[in-house]
Amino acid sequence: MRPPVPVPTLSRRAKLVIGVVAVLLVLFTVIGTLTNAYVDYLWFDETGFTEVFWTEIQTRALLFAVAAVATGGLVALAVYLAYRFRPTFRPMSLEQQNLERYRQSVEPRRKLVLTGIGVGLGLFAGITAQGSWQTWLTYRNSTDFGTVDPQFGLDISFFVFDYPFYRLLLGFGFAIVLLALIGSVLTHYVFGGLRLQTPGQKLTGAARVQLSVLVGVFVALKAVAYWLDRYELVYSNRGEVFSGASYTDLNALLPAKNILVGVAAICAIAFFANILVRNTLLPAAALVLLLASSLVIGVAYPAIVQQFVVNPSANQREAPYIERAIAATRDAYGLDDVEYVNYAQDTAGDPNVDAVLSELRNDDQTIPNARLLDPNVLSDTFTARQQIRNVYGFPEKLDIDRYTIDGQTQDYVVAVRELNSDGLSENQDSWINRHTVYTHGNGFVAAPANQVTAGREGGEPNFTTGNLPTTGNIPVDQSRVYYGELMSDYSVVGAPEGVPPREFDQPEGGSDEGQINNTYDGDGGIAAGSFFRQLTFAIFYRERNFLLSEAVNEESKVLHVRNPRDRVQKAAPFLEVDGDPYPAVIDGRIVWILDGYTTSDSYPYAEQMELGEAATDALTGTGTTALPNETFNYIRNSVKATVDAYDGSVTLYEWESDPVLQTYMKAFPGVVEPRDSMGEELEGHMRYPEDLFKVQREILTRYHVDDPVDFYNQNDRWQIPDDPTQDTTQDQPPYYILAQRPGDEQASFQLTSPMNAFERQNLSAFISASSAPETYGEIQVLQLPGNTPFRGPGQVQNAFETNNLIRPDLTLFNSDSSTAVFGNLLTLPIGDEGLLYVEPLYVRSSGEGGFPLLQKVLVNFGDRIGYANTLSEALDQVFGAGAGESATDSNDIADTVGEDATPEVVPGAEDDEATDGTTDVPDGAIGGGTPGTPEMADAVSDINAALEALQTAQQGGDFAGQGAALEDLQVAVEAYQAAQAAAEASPGG
Repeated sequence: MRPPVPVPTLSRRAKLVIGVVAVLLVLFTVIGTLTNAYVDYLWFDETGFTEVFWTEIQTRALLFAVAAVATGGLVALAVYLAYRFRPTFRPMSLEQQNLERYRQSVEPRRKLVLTGIGVGLGLFAGITAQGSWQTWLTYRNSTDFGTVDPQFGLDISFFVFDYPFYRLLLGFGFAIVLLALIGSVLTHYVFGGLRLQTPGQKLTGAARVQLSVLVGVFVALKAVAYWLDRYELVYSNRGEVFSGASYTDLNALLPAKNILVGVAAICAIAFFANILVRNTLLPAAALVLLLASSLVIGVAYPAIVQQFVVNPSANQREAPYIERAIAATRDAYGLDDVEYVNYAQDTAGDPNVDAVLSELRNDDQTIPNARLLDPNVLSDTFTARQQIRNVYGFPEKLDIDRYTIDGQTQDYVVAVRELNSDGLSENQDSWINRHTVYTHGNGFVAAPANQVTAGREGGEPNFTTGNLPTTGNIPVDQSRVYYGELMSDYSVVGAPEGVPPREFDQPEGGSDEGQINNTYDGDGGIAAGSFFRQLTFAIFYRERNFLLSEAVNEESKVLHVRNPRDRVQKAAPFLEVDGDPYPAVIDGRIVWILDGYTTSDSYPYAEQMELGEAATDALTGTGTTALPNETFNYIRNSVKATVDAYDGSVTLYEWESDPVLQTYMKAFPGVVEPRDSMGEELEGHMRYPEDLFKVQREILTRYHVDDPVDFYNQNDRWQIPDDPTQDTTQDQPPYYILAQRPGDEQASFQLTSPMNAFERQNLSAFISASSAPETYGEIQVLQLPGNTPFRGPGQVQNAFETNNLIRPDLTLFNSDSSTAVFGNLLTLPIGDEGLLYVEPLYVRSSGEGGFPLLQKVLVNFGDRIGYANTLSEALDQVFGAGAGESATDSNDIADTVGEDATPEVVPGAEDDEATDGTTDVPDGAIGGGTPGTPEMADAVSDINAALEALQTAQQGGDFAGQGAALEDLQVAVEAYQAAQAAAEASPGG
């Protein structure tokens, strides 16, 4: 025997240094972790959601403990048994001599090594397992769906709640057995129980027994895995164009899985029998049998069936399974109750203008509410006109909501004047100012979506509610905003009685220098009056001023987690929260309204999608949606949430009875309130959520088809159009409008989207989802005749931009001093006759502080285009005199140029490839008037002559002639504008 290898030792000083460093690292880690957990608890306690905090902590701790003990303990036990039953005497072959030094190194430290293996693997397993806390909770509290799977006869809850948990257990079982097997093999090899190169017997009896048991357990688990794999078939993608079990899956692979269950069970028995039989040929034969069976029965046979039975007539073979997929997908995405309407079936490609004119003259629902303000464009306009101080700000994307004023429902562009810490100037950006002085925003701003101000300097929103203090037709009693979308930083508020207020509240009236201060007296915030709390926040924020500043006192509160979406997500971690909170005034208070979704990726037969990708459009941009890009195939808007802008209180309401939500409500009792507790006023402001609508319209592109053969052939597929107003290939966003749906008597607030034919620019359908309380959630699809080339958004936008009167204006607007900005291209159904496109055109100054102003309105119906200063004039140009009388902007409020404006001649609409250059103005239309002065008439003649010359040059390929015609057109337009200005400046103008 060789002498034992001496164990290296450390000096006393080295041990001391290492010990101190280790203690400090552990101390800092523990303090940081405990501080974060304590601040979390304080937040949950402030908001009243401690049930969520404790349930999550307890569930995570339980899973951590179980997984850590099971994994670390069982693996350590297997290693210990392998060491315990090591052979006393080992033949001293060369192999064993080489291993001796390892044995001598491990032997003195065997307890330390064994403990390290158990603790290390246990910690790793525990950390992994605790992340699946929701899987355990949903399994423990599962709720039946009341719908049975057509293949296995099981309630859908088995697949959504039970099956994921069984898979989780099986995965940990495989991991434990595999780790135990690896540890046992290594231990037996090092200590002589397994001798690979030594002549004679390779395994000792103890090693053979232990390894046979472990491999047998592993194969037995494989039998369980094959059994569970049968249910996995409901998520198969073998069918390519549909999800769920296909013909091959159910007729070839399912029987194969059943057979493999038996084969694996027999193999497991063979390994267990090896304990007594002591013949390695038996388990070896079992492994070969299992491997061969899995290849032949589980892989080769299904591939042969797919290739030679299914593929030659797949549309017929897969038809019954496609029907399952269609029904399941519609149900999973809430589309099993869609109303399909055959729309505009009698137009035959030539819209009935006379019928539409009659509809427009009698319309008092859709056209009066046609939206001219684009909330995605006007953030800078709101900032310029309503910011008031640099510490305030508005989000980049404003919101649309509706209010009923004096009995009339009207949609408004709404926003909250929030605190914008990024807007603080350099001398304002101290810790005191940022966190204790500039603590909140102030005010609610609203402008009717169908109006702009009058006069030559008009084109601005007509702010009916705004200013400071807030005044207007939407009464606001508490206008201070301490929680909002722009607030990512914390604030310290509150002061003892008698101490002068220090929080900036609003400018003092009539003074550019004075200001009114305020002290927060709301219920929100975490009390920070004690030294311990101040020390806690000093560590949490790494900010010593919590301990040193006099601004932090016994009455102080810390406003923490101030973004409404973050607050709801934190209070309800089981929800996916919509990316677009919107403000509303309820009972005189400003509240943020949010939508919460319950989702699952385990609904059988339903098509899977990526959540974040599905919610992305031209406005969110690629990868910027608030929703995570997680796989899912079931979604419900089960919760509506509110966050009070003043005190931050979070309230969750059960909006839709959903088994997933019911399951979480069992796990977190009392967290979600019943829908009945929601007041009527609040319910009247609920909107159909955008992210859900985006997901549903994506599904409808294919799953609106009923016939399985047509579905397989994809001959009636739709496509979401690209946003033609943006320089992108991203989807056009859905738009909220207040309009009358075909078949309804009144206008309703709804979310809408046009749909194109697949890989075509023609319109195929128009989808709307109602937000009206009495019809909330009802989805209507107007299906256009497939043999009629209705123009889609891209074709309409192209017609606008190439029109021979609009194009020169765009050239003028896009100059060194200004930029043309197209607003949202809205699609409005007009009775039963067709779809009307309306688009505002804004002009934005290129100078510092420039903001968009509405200058023109564009209208399209069929092949007719209207282009004027007001919607009413544009409608008259398309349909004839009187068509625009019902438009709201026909009155003085929204007349963007004044009553003395001269109507302009509008050439006929151009098709996608060419233009005939002729004037197509209906008789009696406003657009057919005569210019007011001889100079203006001459300029109009010159414009028309230049346009005709331009068309002639284009048709003849004369590039020099095109350049000359464009120069003449520029001169003529400038002459017209000069003549118009001179006419308006004259005494009789």
